[in-house]
Amino acid sequence: MSATLPASGTPGTRAAPAAGAVQPGYRTLWRWHFYAGLFVMPFLIVLAITGTIYCFQPQIEPLLYPHRLVVAPAATPRLSADALLARARAALPPGARPVRAHIEADPARSAEFVFALDGGAKESVYLNPYNGEVLGTLDVERRFMQVDRMLHRKLLLGKPGELLMELAACWTLVMIVTGVALWWPRQPGERGLAWGSTLRAALWPRLGAKGRPFWKSLHGAIGIWLAVGALAFVVSGLPWTGSWGTQFKALATRASLGAPRGAWGGGLALQSTPPGAQGTPASAAAGHAEHANHAAADEHAGHDMASMPGMVMDDLPLPNVPWAVGAVPVPQSPGGRAQPASHWTLDQVVAQMRALGVQSGYDVALPATATGVYVASYFPADPKEERTVYIDQYSGKMLKDIRYADYGAVSQAISYGTSLHMGRYFGLANQLICAAISLGLAALAVTGFAMWWLRRPARASRGLGAPSRERAAPPMRAWKAGIVILGVIFPLMGATIVAVWVLDRLAFGRSNDLSSS
Repeated sequence: MSATLPASGTPGTRAAPAAGAVQPGYRTLWRWHFYAGLFVMPFLIVLAITGTIYCFQPQIEPLLYPHRLVVAPAATPRLSADALLARARAALPPGARPVRAHIEADPARSAEFVFALDGGAKESVYLNPYNGEVLGTLDVERRFMQVDRMLHRKLLLGKPGELLMELAACWTLVMIVTGVALWWPRQPGERGLAWGSTLRAALWPRLGAKGRPFWKSLHGAIGIWLAVGALAFVVSGLPWTGSWGTQFKALATRASLGAPRGAWGGGLALQSTPPGAQGTPASAAAGHAEHANHAAADEHAGHDMASMPGMVMDDLPLPNVPWAVGAVPVPQSPGGRAQPASHWTLDQVVAQMRALGVQSGYDVALPATATGVYVASYFPADPKEERTVYIDQYSGKMLKDIRYADYGAVSQAISYGTSLHMGRYFGLANQLICAAISLGLAALAVTGFAMWWLRRPARASRGLGAPSRERAAPPMRAWKAGIVILGVIFPLMGATIVAVWVLDRLAFGRSNDLSSS
């Protein structure tokens, strides 16, 4: 069970074995289960609450900001994207610079543009798409869902908070594995009993019990029901973490398992070419054809980031970027020459995306400098529809069109895991399942704390009340090998495993232990 504080390990009606009667290794597993839960419990509650809220973002945000996000559909045609952008710019101070446009075809939703202000803040401007009326503004970083998202990812503490949340996710793996091991039948001949007459008791809490037996049975039943879902939650969330996730993305890229074909160079030069420079301007259709012609050559492209100066996709002011393209360098125009007066417009970009089959629900990062490009990012519920398109800001030439089929095997799997993790893949049912798993994990934290509270040390001098150690430590080779593997795969977690082991030996002596009863 992914329990968060100590449990005797067996749900249902089975009583805890008497001291000295438990199978060798049981107390060691319980002790690690205790330490994992002690660390993870507060973070798990935060992750559960913030994750559940973010999962229902499509339903919550229109309720929070109805006068900005929701408009009455009208029979009149919508204003052009460029006309709406001009009105949004006029509503802000002169120094405001447009950085992103959200393209939405829903007749009941407003138009949204994001501007960078002189002080460094970013402001969203909302307009009625039918008459251009400015409906209001929102600070991007103070928007409710953005605050919730940053709590979920980094506790609003920046990099330290991001590392803490990553550690909490890693230690949840220890809780899940040790919890299931504690629940699993241990005594010879007990397996037939557990999977026979007591199976129902193992999967259903003893609602008539009182005190610690009630909390133990509730904790065990919830943990077993959630074990697989909780494991999937952790595994699908880890690739997005700031430390391990970034390194894993780089490793997958070097192994040609994650990077889109041609993302690091190859046959197609990722450069925006102003009219008059080397190369000829191309229409949107020609750019699309060029993408098709170079697909085979791009498949075996090199992966040398150092040769691609400039920003990567994760640096752009986009709310969501597919994992597969997060480290892909953004094309830049050649510098050092006079730039032409003519520019490709946002309306033309929208028309190009429509021709590609992307009608609504995507974001366009606007060129920030004379060497910038338009970057359209489509991050829908169905991973197979993900799209990242780079468009020359002068000629409209399509520099690259990255699709799901261009991803490596790892990135394709992570795309599906992300969509399921966020409750997006199969609609409301997916949201409800994610909410049940998240809130169930919070319930494990609460029930684990209740069990510890009922068996906590009678005096403060007795310390944390960790389960007692083994009198004769068993080999537990599989457990030790598993811990070593986890420590190697997740180095940050490996360092904390060593720290916990040292503290357990030096600071948390036998006087701090409680019996296994």
